[in-house]
Amino acid sequence: MDVTRRNIMVGAMASGSGLAAAQIGPAEAQTAAGSVMFAVAPVVVPIVGSDKMFQVRRIYCIGRNYAAHAREMGSDPTREPPFFFQKPTDAIQNIPVNSVVDHPYPSLTKNYHYEVELVCALKSGGKNIPIDRALDHVFGYALGLDMTRRDLQRALGDEKKPWEIGKSFDHSAPIGPIHPVDMVGHFTKGEISLAVNGTVKQKAGLDHMIWSVAEQISKLSEAFELKAGDIIYSGTPENVGPVVKGDVILCKLERLPDLSIKIV
Repeated sequence: MDVTRRNIMVGAMASGSGLAAAQIGPAEAQTAAGSVMFAVAPVVVPIVGSDKMFQVRRIYCIGRNYAAHAREMGSDPTREPPFFFQKPTDAIQNIPVNSVVDHPYPSLTKNYHYEVELVCALKSGGKNIPIDRALDHVFGYALGLDMTRRDLQRALGDEKKPWEIGKSFDHSAPIGPIHPVDMVGHFTKGEISLAVNGTVKQKAGLDHMIWSVAEQISKLSEAFELKAGDIIYSGTPENVGPVVKGDVILCKLERLPDLSIKIV
């Protein structure tokens, strides 16, 4: 087949019937469209006990998942169904064990808040996952922080506008290494806490969560097709509050190593 005829056939396949287009796989489609302009590095989190890394696909977060925190944010936990938001994948800031990592105070805010959270990492997914099968999709767990530009979040909320800018910014998702389930089991109870400069600010039991990790996975899968590489920040206890430059945050969760950052 000469080159001209081959090019015509490739063009017809790419722009012709739906069946023909459906037969072109990802590799062929990329070749037909040309190579990418530039490479985007994957976002990864270390896995404890392995030389492999966990590649993050999406970051989901559940809002107001502890009753006392829901109340302090002006919500009624007995009436409100779970709601979720996302952070950009590259909001991840990896925090190694036994270290205090510098964390930059972000722009545009004068009220920067901490929120300590259990994070679960998925190895598989699907749609409409039943609760009793949800934990089958969990690869492991980590300790994390959902850092928040609270003044921006509240101002936009008051204006009935999306408050993504208050949650989704650079370095807003510090996270420790992921511990596989076969090392630590699943987390349904245990104390989670956060201290600032040695003073405990947040403390609660994981069993105080309104929606368990299994329920969160199930509810999320009703709205999105979950996949391997997704991580879920599972909500924070009450007493969120501000930090300033120079403050040191120390997060603790039973069965996981501490996580610590310094605001700079």
